[in-house]
Order: sequence, then C-alpha cells, then structure tokens
Amino acid sequence: MKKIRIIGISAYFHDSAVSLIENGKVIYASQEERFSRKKHDAAFPVNAIKDLLKFKKLKLKDIDYVVFFEKPFLKFERLIETYLCFAPRGLKQFLFSMPIWLKEKLFMKKEIIHQLRLFDKNFDKDKLFFSEHHLSHAASAFYPSPFKSSLILTADGVGEWATTTVAEGKNNNIEIKKEINFPNSLGLLYSAFTYYIGFKVNSGEYKLMGLAPYGKPIYCNLIKKKLIDIKKDGSFRLDQNFFDYATGFTMTNKRFEELFGQKPRKSESQIKKFHMDIAASIQKITEEIVLTILRDLKLNYKNENLCLSGGVALNCVVNGLIHKENIFKNIWIQPAAGDAGASLGSALALWHIHFKKKRIVRSSDSMQGSLLGPNFNIKQIKKSLDKAGAVYKKYLKKDMIKFIATRISKGSAVGWFQGRMEFGPRALGARSILADPRNNKIQKELNLKIKYRESFRPFAPSVLENHCNEWFALRDSSPYMLIVSQLKKSKLVQETTSKQKLSSINDKRSNIPGVTHVDYSARIQTVNKKNNQIFYDLINEFYKLTKTPVLINTSFNIRGEPIVCTPNDAFRCFMGTGLDLLVIENFVLEKTEQNLSMIKDYKSEFSLD
Repeated sequence: MKKIRIIGISAYFHDSAVSLIENGKVIYASQEERFSRKKHDAAFPVNAIKDLLKFKKLKLKDIDYVVFFEKPFLKFERLIETYLCFAPRGLKQFLFSMPIWLKEKLFMKKEIIHQLRLFDKNFDKDKLFFSEHHLSHAASAFYPSPFKSSLILTADGVGEWATTTVAEGKNNNIEIKKEINFPNSLGLLYSAFTYYIGFKVNSGEYKLMGLAPYGKPIYCNLIKKKLIDIKKDGSFRLDQNFFDYATGFTMTNKRFEELFGQKPRKSESQIKKFHMDIAASIQKITEEIVLTILRDLKLNYKNENLCLSGGVALNCVVNGLIHKENIFKNIWIQPAAGDAGASLGSALALWHIHFKKKRIVRSSDSMQGSLLGPNFNIKQIKKSLDKAGAVYKKYLKKDMIKFIATRISKGSAVGWFQGRMEFGPRALGARSILADPRNNKIQKELNLKIKYRESFRPFAPSVLENHCNEWFALRDSSPYMLIVSQLKKSKLVQETTSKQKLSSINDKRSNIPGVTHVDYSARIQTVNKKNNQIFYDLINEFYKLTKTPVLINTSFNIRGEPIVCTPNDAFRCFMGTGLDLLVIENFVLEKTEQNLSMIKDYKSEFSLD
C-alpha cells in the first residue's frame, strides 16, 4: 500500500509548527521555536521542516500534500471589516498594519509557495491546501482521541472569525454545530487581563493562572456587570468600549484602567494583592463560562465524550474543574492545544474530511505520549559533547537510573534528556528538569537559581499512574500534564493561614511541598510504561528509595528560552544554570567535573517572557 504523506503547517501568528502524517498516522510534529531558539517563534517553520525531512530521510518532493492551518484571506476579510465597523477608531493602527497584512494575509498563498520552493523548486502549487482555523483545532483533538464520536469544544483568541466553536466528531467527519465570533473572545478576554497585570500576551497566560490562587475573586461581579454579558448557554458578549485589541496597539484602554482604578502593571515590577485578586477574578469568570457551555452541551447532545482544543484548553485549572464536575464521562485534551497543534489538525482534517479516509480508533490516543520530535543517537550525542569540551561518564541504562534516582533523593537538580522531544508546551519526561518534591525549599531554589523566574510559580509533579489516586484527587489519567487536581487530605501537613499567601511559599503544605501550590493543588502528569518506559523506571526507582512515587518535572529551559532540543542546547543550559547533573541518554555529566571557565551569563541570551 502506497504511503500518502501530508505535512500540516501553522505559522505567522505564534508557535509556528510542522506535522507529518502517513496514511492518517501521526509520524512527526515539532515547533519552530525549538530550532530557532526564539520562544513562540511565528516565522515559517523552515528549521522544523528541515528536521522533519531529515528525520524521515525524505525530500519535499516525497510529500504528497501540504496543508496550511487556516484561511488567510478570510482572516484579512475579518481585519478589514473590523476596522470599518469601528472607524474612525483605530485609524493609526490600521495605517501601520495594512502593509504587513497585505503580505501576511492577502498574499499568503504566494508566500507559502515561495517558502516551499526553497525546499523543492518544482513544488506544485496544486499540492497546497488550506484548512479553517477552528476546524484544524477540532481535528487535532478529535482524530487522535480514543473516541468514535465526541463533542469538541475549541476556544482560543480568534481564528478567521470564530473564537469559540462547538463541533461534533463522528467516525471520520467533524461538523461545526455553533460558534461565537470575533470580537467576543474568551481567549482575548483572558489575554487582556494577562496584559493588564503585567505579563506578556500569548506567553504569560499560564502565569496569570498560577498567580490566581494567591488572590480572591473579588472583582467577578464588576467584570460581569461592566465587561461581559454571559448567557444561560455560556455564550457571551464583551463590551468593546473597555478593550483595544480589535483596533489598537494594546489589549485594554483607559476606560478599563478607570474601571479597576489602576494602570497596567509594568513588567517585572512588584506584584501586589490587587494583581492577585484580578488574576483570581478572571480565572473564576473563565471557569464559569466554560462550565456553563459544557453543561448546556450535555443537555442538548447525547454524547458522553468531550474533546478540548484551542489555547483556552491549556488552562489546566479549568480542565481540572471539568473533570471534577463529571459533566462528561470521558475527556481528552490535545497536548499541543494551541496553534502548534493546529498544524497536526490541518493534516488530519485533509486526510479524513477532504479525502474521506476511514479513521482507526485506538483504545488509547494516537499521540504516542506527544513524543513526536527529533531524537539523537549515541554517536551524535558523543560528538556533540566532545565538541563542547564536556566531561562525562557513560553508564549502563539500569545503573544510570539507580544513580540518578539516588542523587535526586539526596537533593540534586537534574537536567534530563531522553528520546524524542515533546510536541506542545509541556515537558513530559523527554526534555525535563527533575528534582525531589519532598524538599521544602526546592520551589524557591529552582525558580531563582535554575529557571530564573518569578518565585510564585509552582512546579508540576510527575507521578506513577498506578499510584496517582493515593496522592491526588484525580479519577482519570493525565499523561499530558493538562489537569490540575487537589492533593489528598492524607498528604497535607498544614492549612494555609490567613496571612498573605505569597509569603507562604516556604511553608510546608504537604508531604511533597515542591509540587503543592498554595491552594493545595498540583498540575499532574501521570506516567506509565507504555508512553515513557525510561521515565517510568526512574520515578519507580525513586519510589523504591523514598516511598514517594513522584518527581518534580519542569521544562528543561530557563525563563524566556524554548525547551532544549539538541544535546548542545542541553549542555549550554546545564552550564548556564544551577543544575547539578545532566543526563543525555546514558551519558551523565557532573557540574563539579566540568571546566568552570565555560560557565557564562546564560540568562542574558534570552528575552524575558
């Protein structure tokens, strides 16, 4: 049987990526940022495409079809209509942006063909297809899921017009049932508040989510009274008099500032109780909207399954509440839920919908643990380490696991590099920094000495799947670190006092304080042998030593840096941070044995996110 190869591409907004499927099977997926070393890189994914072709030993002429994740002309149409609707407001931004839009939207097809012909000068333009933005998201969630049929909720900033869609997937087809259109957007509402409390839009939303538990949702009524009208079915309307994202250079305006009584927080300035309360309030509103939509869907559709996609699906707290509420019997979330994952969805949509190809449904999902990026063999790793002047020892696999588990149990922070790189924003045990969650001071130490990031930000636990319900109130597995759940009460040490929560970072709240957030929650990754054997073995060895089947797992990078991709990336990050050990496959590097003259101000190389 001939293999039909389809490449899906997302680009030109944020998190550019490329994915490859063969006869509908997911083969490869990577984000451009991992290769360019520019976080959330929006450029055409030239480097990711090069790696894909190298990984499969292919040339672009071996690819049957290429599909782009959205329809640029419809997006251009939406931009023009928006400015006509709001005119004369936003004229300055319109005049500034028009030349960019003409290139990036109106003439996008020509630009994409130009980029592809850099790989194959004879690339046939008839091999290029365009999907729709929200269909690409929905397809990325439904087709890899273990469900024959499912409802699909997609929520993000904006696609062509849609900002929130409900679809139904059955066998190989997806049908959009209802949608909310721009400028009414849950994703942009959340991003507006992200901007307002001093974090970067399309990058810092997860910081807002992490800050929210430190505050109280005291502004919910004000938000609902002035900014948003939420209907009984969860649909909503935003008052555009308070926002500038439709026509301006910023997300919010002066009226927004007057409503809350403060100007936007300047990046890196002090975070105060006000900012915590604002974060808590918009997080609460987001939860209310999503849960209201889902309750209405359950009443109107006879389907026990739910798939989630779009940037809002990366809100792990919302996902945790969806699980806790038990509205749907089965839930599956695309691990690369943002625009990167839409590259995969566009390819799958072309295969199943356009070409009407049957779908094979597996008992588990078909994302292969989301370990879909490049890997490196022993020869490549050794060559890279030797070139860098690294000092290392090579272990047998079982001996390496015992040694590293022991060192982690004694307080070492470890850079862990194994197998194929993760696709999506989470480190899942392939490009991770690992540490002992029992250490009461580890959160502060990792944040300040290794990650160089804000001290309030929590770390996630990776837990053996067969021990998860002993430690966390989670009824299902969470292989992609996309669900927040509470710790079991039996594992708690003390209740948080009424003092300001931010000052309680050093308080021991549980038996695993390194992964226990201030509200006794944790963003959980469950690990089993099938998805990641070597990571499972390491956690299991740590469990034998400590009776704790949990490790701290945070992404192998520093603030503002994409997750490491290559052995050289890993070594440079290792030498530029407070990591004690680096493990690349079976190679183990001790910081104390390295040439310390190679240590430099690594964090200055990356812009703060």
